[in-house]
Amino acid sequence: MVPRARRGASQVLSPDRRRALFCLLLLLLPAPGGGLEVQHKFVSATATNNFALDRSGSRIYLAAVNRLYQLSGPNLTLEVEEQVGPREDNPLCHAPQLPQASCEHARRPTDNYNKLLQPDPEQGILVVCGSVYQGFCQLRSMDNISVVAVAFPPGAGGGDDGEQVTVFPSMLNVAANHANASTVGLVLQQPGQDPRLLVAATYTGLGSPFFPRNQSLEDHRFENTPEIAIRALDARGDLARLFTFDINPSDDNIFKIKQGSKERHRLSFVHAFLHPPDGPVLPSPLGRPGGSYAYLALNSEANAREKESHSQSLLARICLGDSAEATTLNGSSGGGGPNGETKKLTESYIQMSLQCGGKAGSGGTKAGAAGGDLFNRLVSVFPASELLFGVFEKAASPAGFPGPGGRQAPPLSALCVFRFAEIEEAIRKARHSCFVEPDSGLVTVLDSVVQGTGPACEKRNIQLQPEQSDCGAAHLQHPLSILQPIKARPVFTSAGLTSVAVSSVNNYTVVFLGTANGRLLKINLNGSMKVISRESITVAYGEPVHPLMQFDPSDSSYLYLMTSHQIAHVKVSACDQYTTCTECLAAADAYCGWCTLETRCSLRYECANFVEPNFWISPSGGVNQCPSMTIIPPEINIDEENQAMLIQIHGNIPNLNGMKMSCNYGNDVTILATAATADSWNQFVYCSFLPREKYPAFPSNQDHVIVQTAVRVNDRNIVWANFTIYDCKRTGNSYPKTACISCLSAKWKCYWCTQRYTCVSNASECEGSIQMNKSTDCPHIVSTSAAPVSTGTSQDITITLKNAAFVKEMPLECHFGADRIFEAQWVNVSTVQCSNVLLYTSEKRHLFPVNLQLREKPGRFIDSSQMMTVEIYNCATGSADCSQCLGREDLGHQCIWSESSASCRLNTESLQIPGACPPPEVRKIEPLNGPLEGGTLVTIRGRNLGRRFSDVVNAVRIGNVKCSPLQDRYIVSEEIVCWTGEATEEFSDVVTVNVSREGRSRERFSYVLPVVKFISPSTGPKAGGTKVTIAGNNLNVGSELHVLVNSTKECRDLSRTDTTITCTMPGVEITTTVRVCVQFENKSCISDNCTFTYEKNPVITNISPQKSQVSGGRIITVEGNGFLMAQNVSMVVPAIGKEQTNCKVHTDTVITCPSPAASNITMGSKPAPVDFYINGRLYAEDSLFPLEHPEDAIHISKFHLEYYADPQFFTAKKEKWIKHHPGEPLTLVIHKEPDNLGLESNEYEVKIGLISCEIQIVSDKVIHCSVNESFSTSKRQLPVTIQVGKFIQTIAMLHLGGSEMAITVSIVICSILLLLSIVALFVFCTKSRRAERYWQKTLLQMEEMESQIREEIRKGFAELQTDMTDLTKELNRSQGIPFLEYKYFVTRTFFPKCSSLYEERYILPSQHLYSQMGSQIQETHPLLLGEWKIPENCRPNMEEGIALFSTLLNNKHFLIVFVHALEQQKDFAVRDRCNLASLLTIALHGKLEYYTSIMKDLLVDLIDASASKNPKLMLRRTESVVEKMLTNWMSICMYSFLKETVGEPFFLLLCAIKQQINKGSIDAITGKARYTLNEEWLLRENIEAKPRNLNVSFQGCGMDSLSVRVMDTDTLSQVKEKILEAFCKNIPYSQWPRVEDVDLEWFATSTDSYILRDLDDTSVMEDGRKKLNTLAHYKVPDGASLAMSLTDKKDTTLSRVKDLDTEKYFHLVLPTDELNENKKSHRQSHRKKVLPEIYLTRLLSTKGTLQKFLDDLFKAILSIREDKPPVAIKYFFDFLEEQSEKRGISDPDTLHIWKTNSLPLRFWVNILKNPQFVFDIDKTDHIDACLSVIAQAFIDACSISDLQLGKDSPTNKLLYAKEIPEYRKIVQRYYKQIHDMPPLSEQEMNAHLAEESRKCRNEFNTNVAMTEIYKYAKRYRNQIVTALDSNPTTRRTQLQHKFEQVIALMEDNIYECCSEA
Repeated sequence: MVPRARRGASQVLSPDRRRALFCLLLLLLPAPGGGLEVQHKFVSATATNNFALDRSGSRIYLAAVNRLYQLSGPNLTLEVEEQVGPREDNPLCHAPQLPQASCEHARRPTDNYNKLLQPDPEQGILVVCGSVYQGFCQLRSMDNISVVAVAFPPGAGGGDDGEQVTVFPSMLNVAANHANASTVGLVLQQPGQDPRLLVAATYTGLGSPFFPRNQSLEDHRFENTPEIAIRALDARGDLARLFTFDINPSDDNIFKIKQGSKERHRLSFVHAFLHPPDGPVLPSPLGRPGGSYAYLALNSEANAREKESHSQSLLARICLGDSAEATTLNGSSGGGGPNGETKKLTESYIQMSLQCGGKAGSGGTKAGAAGGDLFNRLVSVFPASELLFGVFEKAASPAGFPGPGGRQAPPLSALCVFRFAEIEEAIRKARHSCFVEPDSGLVTVLDSVVQGTGPACEKRNIQLQPEQSDCGAAHLQHPLSILQPIKARPVFTSAGLTSVAVSSVNNYTVVFLGTANGRLLKINLNGSMKVISRESITVAYGEPVHPLMQFDPSDSSYLYLMTSHQIAHVKVSACDQYTTCTECLAAADAYCGWCTLETRCSLRYECANFVEPNFWISPSGGVNQCPSMTIIPPEINIDEENQAMLIQIHGNIPNLNGMKMSCNYGNDVTILATAATADSWNQFVYCSFLPREKYPAFPSNQDHVIVQTAVRVNDRNIVWANFTIYDCKRTGNSYPKTACISCLSAKWKCYWCTQRYTCVSNASECEGSIQMNKSTDCPHIVSTSAAPVSTGTSQDITITLKNAAFVKEMPLECHFGADRIFEAQWVNVSTVQCSNVLLYTSEKRHLFPVNLQLREKPGRFIDSSQMMTVEIYNCATGSADCSQCLGREDLGHQCIWSESSASCRLNTESLQIPGACPPPEVRKIEPLNGPLEGGTLVTIRGRNLGRRFSDVVNAVRIGNVKCSPLQDRYIVSEEIVCWTGEATEEFSDVVTVNVSREGRSRERFSYVLPVVKFISPSTGPKAGGTKVTIAGNNLNVGSELHVLVNSTKECRDLSRTDTTITCTMPGVEITTTVRVCVQFENKSCISDNCTFTYEKNPVITNISPQKSQVSGGRIITVEGNGFLMAQNVSMVVPAIGKEQTNCKVHTDTVITCPSPAASNITMGSKPAPVDFYINGRLYAEDSLFPLEHPEDAIHISKFHLEYYADPQFFTAKKEKWIKHHPGEPLTLVIHKEPDNLGLESNEYEVKIGLISCEIQIVSDKVIHCSVNESFSTSKRQLPVTIQVGKFIQTIAMLHLGGSEMAITVSIVICSILLLLSIVALFVFCTKSRRAERYWQKTLLQMEEMESQIREEIRKGFAELQTDMTDLTKELNRSQGIPFLEYKYFVTRTFFPKCSSLYEERYILPSQHLYSQMGSQIQETHPLLLGEWKIPENCRPNMEEGIALFSTLLNNKHFLIVFVHALEQQKDFAVRDRCNLASLLTIALHGKLEYYTSIMKDLLVDLIDASASKNPKLMLRRTESVVEKMLTNWMSICMYSFLKETVGEPFFLLLCAIKQQINKGSIDAITGKARYTLNEEWLLRENIEAKPRNLNVSFQGCGMDSLSVRVMDTDTLSQVKEKILEAFCKNIPYSQWPRVEDVDLEWFATSTDSYILRDLDDTSVMEDGRKKLNTLAHYKVPDGASLAMSLTDKKDTTLSRVKDLDTEKYFHLVLPTDELNENKKSHRQSHRKKVLPEIYLTRLLSTKGTLQKFLDDLFKAILSIREDKPPVAIKYFFDFLEEQSEKRGISDPDTLHIWKTNSLPLRFWVNILKNPQFVFDIDKTDHIDACLSVIAQAFIDACSISDLQLGKDSPTNKLLYAKEIPEYRKIVQRYYKQIHDMPPLSEQEMNAHLAEESRKCRNEFNTNVAMTEIYKYAKRYRNQIVTALDSNPTTRRTQLQHKFEQVIALMEDNIYECCSEA
């Protein structure tokens, strides 16, 4: 029970290191996986070696390096721990227990590795053998392992005769004496015999790889430690015989290989076990069947000196005899032969080879030959009753035993199964072939064994007895070796299998497999050994599982297994993870079955009454055994009375007779049930039906409801089923357009009544009317197609009916959708005609549904199973040119193109459709080049590019080369995508499109020849990841590019320019040189002999140091080779590391890496696996095999890093202050607490302030450092810090003292100050008493005021929160937030002065409410999409001129010169610059990529100009074209984020502000209010206002009456506004009626009513001013009834209230009070002004109430969504950072200001101040004032300058001063998050901008924008021409001449034309 030699290497690691690692892994106990669950664990302080169980499983014995543990089962709690090492020892010395043992070699502390751990329950002892003292064994008590049960060797008088016992080395040298040498053993207990110990140990003496290499020839192992021995173990008998193996004076019961044959027969033992033969079975010590055979599983290792030598797996058998013929130990009678000789071990020894793999039945394979498909090394075995299971691996090439160097990557391994019957038959056949019919190819005698007979097999004239065939005899040759291997095919293969255990459960064979990476696999095998299911769990990550696993003797559903540092108790099946019977049985887990009456998946014995039939269902029968039930009947009519329900139960379920049962209908409705007699498969249960009042509610628009019913047994639901309650009446209502058909085709029986036209459940309900039984009899519309009709054209539509006799002569209406109803007339019995149908559409084409509605029964329709439709089209829509217009002929649209008006119109006069359109106009082609072989996808955009695809099939050519269009990508008239043909030579030509007339492109397409020159670098590791650059010419051609490696793999992550291609090489399996070629357009590959050589991967051999502090940053040196191939290397600690650190390559053999910081560290050192990434690939050694199950091949790190707590430092006396006088030398003594890091002196860095302290002495506990330079600083206190890696600790503060003179002066000054202080104190105490009384009075007043403010805020917030909650619900239910469409948002943002809806509202006449309901805002801005209205006589020249001007604006050089030339003109004002920028944005909106590049170039010029002056002022204002362009660009890019993320919190804040303002009095004339955020708008009077709840009726906005909350101080206009807001809150503001358009009438009594107005004859006069009427004036009570109605006669008594003359009118406050204030004396004025300031507290009240909504808004603005990151902001901020780096601007404040000026202040502040840009709302002056305060707070939050606030600061800044620091943190975090985002490439940004352009295509009239821009060009014509002439680039391309051409075209009376337009 010890590890095999291969895995022993890992045991020489540091014990402390291993202990810490696995303590950590205990904390990180993995979650259950699959059907396995780790129940308990115990972690050893050192590496584990062995474990054993007692007979009952109540105790577990665990042996580890230097430790023995006694644990209680199954919880694995520690009972006893015993330390058994290290010991003073030397492998060349005899054990010190040997009397007079002396040794000339020095003994040193040696770790004691346990080699054998075997319990002997009969004697109550535990055999414990270790590696020290030559493999010495102890016999310890099984009750307490700390007690040595038998002292051995015994002292004097220990023998039976009282004489001293003679001790021989062979009695002490029992086990192997090396950590990596194997030992296995068995305690043999047979009736009639003394206990014996079978031991097999690997030879470790002279000549073996385990022998010390010191040239010593002294070997104590050969003579004293045979490979196999049977030793005496009678602890109760003669102790002088203990551990001896002699059976008579001349023979030993051993198996020992001759010295000269040791090299060829290097045995490594795996396991020893007993197995019963076919004869009698004898009891064994562990309660399992004993037997007469002992088996040894072992490996014969390959000989390193012989190339052809291979490892060989062996199975050896030894006969132990039986009760009738027992083999005795000390020469007692036995059955050896007729003369009574005792049989030796070697007499029955026979071995055979086990071969896993190969081809079954392939004979003649010599044992030991290693084929490529053979698994030739045995790892673990497990004997079952008839089968032997073994795990085998592919052994490495002959290299001896593995040394102590760390684990290799796990080899491929396999599970094979052998039959004991086949093994026994092979043994009998071999003995017969040796003695009766010799066959040299079948069996041989092992002549290498000392105790063997030697000669080969020979024929003897004997008849072998059965016992001789099985066990041999002394007179027959022995020991034997069978040459033909026992073969088996692999049942399962995986990487790194290390152990196996097998159980047979419920007709399944369940195999448990441990792995080298700490996992436990569970596979279920059927009878033919095929895998039917598999599960796995991680027991201890990275720790190999020990080859021995044992089932818990007390409960076989648990398994004990051991890993390198822990032992685990694993439940082999977690059945409770399966929640249903189907899941449970379908999992095919042999352990799990369904417990029927407990409705759970469980182990068999966990289910109550499992022995009774059907209480527990085995998985072997499949899921069809699961209980199920059927309800009879399954559908219930709601109109019928149902008394009882019959339930039939199927499947395996116990007999329910006599059990307590009920039916559970859900919702706590349970009714008793009774069982009927039936068989076990079908049982019947009776239940009363669910009471009608308990029926569940029907879901909306559904004609049935499903009720789940369960049968309960013993208060538990055991089986479920559903039944349906249906209602036929609901069937017809749910499907109004197919009511009859749906009724008669329902799943349940329904009837259709023709007269009532309804669906019913009972035929009797039809009352004699005709009833139908089949859905085919239903009257229904026969769907027919009709020719499309133009919009607004009257037509008659004929509808054909089938089965119309049932509805004949019923009055019908034609229904074409909402509000589109026309008269229907019967033509005949089956035909109805819809007359004078007039339908409209503004779409290109629209399909209107056709239905027939019963006139007398609205909402009831004639069935229409296949909806009939009428197509209406509009020629004016969607036809921008001739081809699009005429191409609609194929759709049946009668459209014709008018050249005179350049529009598509209806062909009302049946004119002849022209055969040809104007020639095609090719505006854009891309790409502009491609390879000669063709295949490039060329996109051609323009106008009149064909009416249909057939027009362009053969119409496109590039020169003489055909370009083949793709039909699926053709857009009529607008776009052609075609494949280029092959060209014979390079050329460049225009693209022609010939559609009856030819059109030519302005741009030219070039056929070029790409050239590949070389690849760099040309070598790299075979793992891949090397970034290579391919150089050449014309590499940026075509539309598709691939870089192929050997024509099979692709080089990924491509990016290219015209001369280079960069990509990442893939990985390959072997080192090789591959051809790299570049493939354009999937044609031939261009290589030019470019090759790339894959070299061996870099190899990492060692890392040092292997320890790090938790904070990380320690420099780890990585050694190996091949590092120069690494372009980047990183280090990561996946288990506990926080981040990945980047390494530095120094040479081909050395890399340095800073250690990552660790997290989750709570205890001592933490060994954790370390991984490296080389060129982005995870580093792994090249030793993994291809896997059958790759998911099991978990990567195992070869290297580990131990984490320790950060070192702690302190000064000598642990003081926190160190005093130092400048000018004197400074030496610091720093003490360090002990640690295990082993830091070197160069790893410490000590600093005082910024000055380094030179380290002079470093020891384990003390660091000395000194500073020789002076401290030139104005600071008097400097921190003393010490740094180790990333860990920095401040240990003290250095206080710099002054000179002695300074001290004296300080004392004198202090004395004078003290005297003055005493005098001042006396004066102060006299006056303080008087002031204190006044202070106490003031304090009480302040506390009372504070309490009032707090109470007001609390109540206000609660009320507002309630209102806002209601508002949020309304938003969700109604149309939502009234966002403006994108085009209106753009025009309002770009042109704020000329696009305000609110200005237009008061200019344009108001329209009737109903004319606006449901219509969107009608914007009148000329740049919105619409027709370019110019007279026809001007059109040709202007169109051509504008097109040419557009081409110029799309020239980057022209546009930049154009902008700069205009900006240089003094009369080109700021307003002109902003207007030009917005016009350019509109004109280039469809090409945002180009627009962005122009903006960036102009910004670079602006930055250059600002950098030379004051860079912080850049972008502060909008004074240039580019600054306004940036504003517009931000508006475009941020619109989606504004709408999706910020819109809702912004709208809620606006609503909250309005709600809060309306809660108090508002002066209608001055606008001042009780509640506000702006001091200037604060009503500084205490106006008592009482709320009034009015019951108002108003026929509009979708509601009839509402209760509206107003104030009694409100004017009647204010009351109307609040009423309109309550009624129209779900409608955009632009669609509300105006206040002056409605009348408000108060019904004072049942007979009296009054029209309420702001001014009338009842208005009162005060101080010569007329006061506006209020509700209080009219004495309107609470709960009064009012009616509001639209009036045709506008109220002209006054205009807008706020525009009234304050000299004549007032509302709440007389303005004269403030005017007369200046006439009073200063003293009087001051006294009066004090009191109004009290009302400033209302600002705080309002602020506190609105705080949550403001916080939500700011957080939304400064948030980053993971699903939609702000790519535009990231792109622009990176651009700013790049520009600052180029100009050497390192001041972070400057960059912060740039970012703030470009986004928050340029965009967000504009939005915050102008919500009408985003929403269709009413922004009052008061809301505008509040938003100004909020915008100021946002500006302050984005600023980096400190707020200098005082008592005289404006309240607008003081109000949010407390919140500004927190807001600033959010801003800074937002900037950092943007900075940390991965950078965007130009291609990614261009793709994003292209998508934005596509979204808003055709939104604006670019021709109008171009015309407006041209006006500026005309005005500054000469200056622009001069600028173009002076610029070399524009002069070279003759752009000035093209500009003059534009002028010439446009100057044909442009202004006259425009004026006419």
